[in-house]
Order: sequence, then structure tokens, then C-alpha cells
Amino acid sequence: MKKDNKFQFEALTFDDVLLIPSYSEVLPSDTDITTSLTKNIRLNIPILSASMDTVTESKLAIGVALKGGIGIVHKNLSPKDQANEIRKVKRSQSGMIKDPITLHNDAKVKDALMIMKKNQIGGIPIINKNNDLVGIVTNRDLRFQKDHGVELIDIMTKKLVTAKTGISLDNAEKILKKHKIEKLPIVEGRKLVGLITYKDIQKNKSMPDACKDELGRLRVGAALGISDDWEERLDMLIASNVDVISIDTAHAHSKSVIDLLKNIKSSYSIDVIVGNIATGSAAKALVEAGADAVKVGVGPGSICTTRIIAGVGMPQLSAINEVSQTIKATGIPIIADGGIRFSGDIVKALAAGASSVMTGSLLAGTEEAPGDVIIYEGRKYKTYRGMGSVEAMEAGTRDRYFQQDQDNPKKLVPEGIVGRVPYKGNLSEILYQLNGGLRSGMGYVGAKNIEKLQEAKFVRITNAGSIEGHPHDVFITREAPNYSKK
Repeated sequence: MKKDNKFQFEALTFDDVLLIPSYSEVLPSDTDITTSLTKNIRLNIPILSASMDTVTESKLAIGVALKGGIGIVHKNLSPKDQANEIRKVKRSQSGMIKDPITLHNDAKVKDALMIMKKNQIGGIPIINKNNDLVGIVTNRDLRFQKDHGVELIDIMTKKLVTAKTGISLDNAEKILKKHKIEKLPIVEGRKLVGLITYKDIQKNKSMPDACKDELGRLRVGAALGISDDWEERLDMLIASNVDVISIDTAHAHSKSVIDLLKNIKSSYSIDVIVGNIATGSAAKALVEAGADAVKVGVGPGSICTTRIIAGVGMPQLSAINEVSQTIKATGIPIIADGGIRFSGDIVKALAAGASSVMTGSLLAGTEEAPGDVIIYEGRKYKTYRGMGSVEAMEAGTRDRYFQQDQDNPKKLVPEGIVGRVPYKGNLSEILYQLNGGLRSGMGYVGAKNIEKLQEAKFVRITNAGSIEGHPHDVFITREAPNYSKK
């Protein structure tokens, strides 16, 4: 009788294993945690914020990029609004602002005030009808201006200090200091081609690990679905200078997703992350179709119910390892998406073969995450919901679960829930602890960098071994900043 091969193997996740300590000459402070996001984009920390509507919009994406990672802005927004979120990130910091916001000299004070407030900027170059640079208006010019109907030509600074294209940031800083100004227009002839600000120069110095593009702007990604508006959305995102696109579906090993990937790669020059998957065969298919990175994780997220509702998935660590073994020779990076509860899980995910991790729940409660703070029984929380929840699907993620044709909310089949997570405060403190835990783990196994970390060995543990690893037989009287009981 032929043996039934229905149950192929036993699969493992984070709590099933530990990394074995090894001889080490590596101090945590000496480790290199830079990594590849895609074939063409590098990160200074291996962390992405999840493309969820309670996790990543411009504010959190800026915070993650400043620390060296990248945020993926969710798609539960109109194409225009999503593109605006990308634009906010790209304009938040720059070596040189390539396309500065301008106003014509016949615009009014009220116009300048509105645009400066909307875009959170402190000055606007002024051009004439021929698009020649003729002045600049800053907060100082507007501060004591009571008549908001006055034209900008009457109050702008007309005697400008400018520089030519190609000036270094060091020389630009010298000019700004010499003339005691905060903004330096970059010109070719009389045409404005860029703007360098003292604020951006200082940011560059204070955040040396920030993840930036070749123009010194923070990097940011955006989620894209398989809905009918994908082309309109993608065009707007590219126009807003998005760095990478993430095709977000619950099951990327499907014809519609592969066809979309091929279409994008044949028509656009942009890196594309594709997910989610859980098998080596899925990864192979996506790589052959042109994926610049693959995202692994079917059902491991804290707010995901796919494995319970659909009965489908793969324990995350085994999924990462299988995908890694299948496509390692191609050099295509792997993003481990979901199931990360502690910094040690990041270490395990990378050791299993991932190049980076995507997390939602660890960042959802931060100050920078979207949504209001909720007070419940005297404690602060923030809403955190799965993109497969009914509420998120109603807001725009039906296509992620291949239910884009279902207009009746009562007929939706959700694969996620709505919950709340404790308010965590500033994002930078969370990222500091996550990076610190990663560096510590690398020190224990003697890994100088992530590539060496992937040579580390695992040991399987029992449930008793897992319990032993947590604080036990004691009442915690003062919680640590990087550990709490779930």
C-alpha cells in the first residue's frame, strides 16, 4: 500500500526554538545590522512598519525611516490621499528639496499661511508668471502681518542669496551661516530647481542612520492591491516619489497577483515587494515573475484569523526557512511579516533566513501611529485592527482577501479582528529596544552581521523550556521597557 504523504512535515514557530550560543569575539555594539530591503534598496535597520491603517501613515513612516528602517503606507486611503502621505514623508527631510512648493507673486498672505500650515513648512519661494524666482516668504515675513489679503510681492524678501546646482551640503551650510538665513534657493539662471534648508542639514547630522534616497530624502513605501484602480493609484504614488511598492494580498501565490506583478515590472521602473506567501514554490514563482523582494507570513499576526477561519497557513519560522532555502541562490531578499512579539523573535526570523522583518503590533501603540488614544479602566490604549477585519475590509481591503466584488458588508468573510494595544509612547524608544535586542542576540552567537547570523544553529525546545525562558516564580513589580506578558 502506498504511504499517505498528506501530512508532510512538522513546522515550527518562534516559541518552538532557541538559538544556540556560540564562541564570540563580537560585542553587540560592534554588530552591523544593515540589510537589503530589495535588490536595489538598503536599510540601516532590518525593520519595516506594516501597511496597516492603524500602523503606518506619514508620521510613523517618517519616524521609522529616521532610525534606518522603512514604513509601508497602507492602502485604505484614496489614491490621492495615499500619494499625499508619501509626499509628506519625502518632503519631511532632504539634502536638497528637488521640487519645492512655490507660490506666484500675486498670491495673497492667506494663501501662504494655508500652504505653510498644510505642508508644515516655514517658507515658500515666490515665482513670477515666467516661473522666474523673484523672492521668498518665510514665517518671519508673515508673523506680524494682520491683513491676509496683501499680495506676497509686497512683503516678500526680494534680495535673495542663492546657489547653483551641484553645491555640497557643507558649502550650503557655510552660506546659510554667513548670511544668517535658513533657506537657500538653488537656481539655474533665474529658474528655481531646488531648495536647501538649514533645518534639513541639521537633521542629516543628528540622524546619520536615516534611510534615505540618493537626494537625501527619507525612503518610504506604499501598499498596492489588485483592485481595478491599481494603475491610477500606482501612477500617483510614483509621481509622489515613492521608493518601493508592496503588492499586498493574503495569498500572493495566485494568478491575479503574478499577472499584476509582471504588468508592473514590464511597464514601470520601480522595486516591487510581493506578499504574502508561506512556501518555497510560491517564492520561486514570484521571483521568476520579477519580484524584488518576497514577504512571508500567512496567518501569524496577532490580529489575523486566517489559520482559524480558512484552516490554512504555515508556522512562521518554518515558512521563512523554506522560502530562504528555495530562493537563497537568487539573492532576492525575504521579509518576515507577522508573529513578532519580542526582539528575540526578530533575531530568530533573521537567523532563519529573512533579510528584514515587518511588524504591526509592536508599533501600533506608539504616539506616531494613526488613531486616537483610548482610556479604558484607567489605562491608555490605541486601536489595532487586522486588515482582514470587517471594519478594514469595508474601508478598502476587500481585494486583499479576494472579496472586491462583495458590496454587502454582511456577506464579507473576515480573516481578522479589531482590538487594542497598550499605548507605548514614542516610536524611537521602541525601535531602540528592538535594535538593542537584535544586537545582543548577534553577540551571543558571534555574528558580526546578518549574513553571519544566518549561519547560527537552532535547538528545538519543549513547552517547559519555553516557560523557563520567561520570568517565572516571581511577581513582576517593575516592568522592563522591552518585556511584558502578553
